[in-house]
This record gives sequence, C-alpha cells and structure tokens, in this order.
Amino acid sequence: MSVSLTGSPDPHRDVTVAASLGRRRKRADLTIAVLSWTATAIGLIFLTSILVTLFIKGFGAMAPSVFTEVTKPPGSGGGLLNAIIGSLIQVGLATLIGTPIGLLVGTYLAEYARGSTFGNIVRFVSDILLSAPSILIGLFVYQLLVLPFGGFSGWAGVVALAILIIPIVVRTTEDMLSLIPNTLREAAIGLGAPKWKMIVLICWRAALSGVITGVLLGVARIAGETAPLLFTSLGNNTAQYALNAPMPSLPITIYSYAGSPFQDWIELAWAGALLITLAVLLLNILARTLLRGIK
Repeated sequence: MSVSLTGSPDPHRDVTVAASLGRRRKRADLTIAVLSWTATAIGLIFLTSILVTLFIKGFGAMAPSVFTEVTKPPGSGGGLLNAIIGSLIQVGLATLIGTPIGLLVGTYLAEYARGSTFGNIVRFVSDILLSAPSILIGLFVYQLLVLPFGGFSGWAGVVALAILIIPIVVRTTEDMLSLIPNTLREAAIGLGAPKWKMIVLICWRAALSGVITGVLLGVARIAGETAPLLFTSLGNNTAQYALNAPMPSLPITIYSYAGSPFQDWIELAWAGALLITLAVLLLNILARTLLRGIK
C-alpha cells in the first residue's frame, strides 16, 4: 500500500491536500510575478523619463559650435571642444596606465595564485576597489598627489581614473582566464613551452576578446566620473591641456554648467550629458557584442 501525503490511507483527503497546495503555490507564484512586473514597470518608467528628457534637451542644445568652440563666458556662446579633448586625454591615459596593471594582476590571480592566501587577499582588495565610491578614490589621490605637489593637475585626474579602471580589468581578466580549459595549458607545457610563453601565446590569445570587453566596460565607467576629478584635475574653462595644471573635462563642465543661472551654459550642460550618454551607450553595445562573440 502506498503512503499518502498526510500519512493516512484516505485517498480523498490526499487529493484535497494536493489541490490546496497547488492553489497556494499558484497564488504565491502570481503574487511574485505581479510584484516583479510592477517593479520592472516602475524602473522602466523612471529610466524612460530620464532618457526622453535627456534626448529632447540634449538634441535641442546640440549645434556645430559644441564641437568646434571652447567654453566661453556666459552670453558669449561657445562650445565644449576643450572639455571633450580634456576628457579624451585623461580617459585615454588612464586606460593606458590601468589596463596593463589590471591585466597583469588578473593574470597573476588566475595563473599563479589559485588557492593561495596572498592571492585571496589581492582578490579581496580588488573587489573592495571595484565597489568603492569613486569620491573616496578622488580623496585618496588628492592626499597623494594634489596636496604634496601644491595644486590640481591633469596627472592627478589620470591617476584617479586609472585606479578606478584597474579592478574592472582585474576581474574580467581573471574570469576570462579561468574559463580556458586546463587541457590547453597542459598541451603547451607538455610540448616544452615555459609557463610565461604558455600564458602569453595561448591563454592571453584565447581570452583577448573578454579582456577587451572588460577594458571597454571600464572606459564606459570612468568616462562619466565627476567626483574624483573634482578633487584632482578640478577643471578649466580654457583650452589648456597641460597635464601639470588644472585640466578641463566634460563631466566637470557639465557639473559646473548645470547649476549655473545662465541659459546658454545650461544648454551646453545638456549637450555634454547627451554626448557622454551616447559614448557610454556605444561602448556598452560594443562590449556586449564582443562578449556575445565569446559565448
């Protein structure tokens, strides 16, 4: 004789209990589904409203002068050329500095420090940097480079942005290298290749697309950072691109102009915000395309 759900031999009671459990599960499932759809709808409403407002005001303020003229005093027109160039210089140099460091640290964690105590400590510190507020990085670089050298500079901004991109590249590099089958490593070692050559010629090549994806995601993050630049490069309304002096950047210009009482500066702030949004959107699309190719 089969054992019933309730421990009794009454089959009618078993059917009743099973039906009650089924209805309860359906109600719970429906409740969770409604809450999920509601939360999704609320998020989409806010996101859509932000993007619609940004595109309407941003495209309304967009003009050729935005890309051909530097920032000028209020009422004089002007554009964002100096801020755009300053951002490209700082983000580019930060990427060139942070990417090799992140690549080497990620390689160490994946290939040399698996299961080691020191490797776990490095991974833990990297995860902390990955989730740390960017303003803390700005304050750290302010104490490290701004105060001792007596002023704000583009180099300080570059260092702050490089610190922000390093943990992203570390995490991506480690994850991509961890996905490579050990049989490839064993085959290279079995043929007599030294470990460094196996890493460079086999592992790095196999993980190249994933590492590039991580770099693009890192660039997308630091491109719109404002807080660390407030404490480091500060900003400049002139076409001054020397790295040993305060340097213009698009996020700082947007931050300064958005709260000004002058209408032309507010319009330039909307145009700059749209430029950063489009740049980040394109970088994310490119990164996801590369990641889809990996999968």
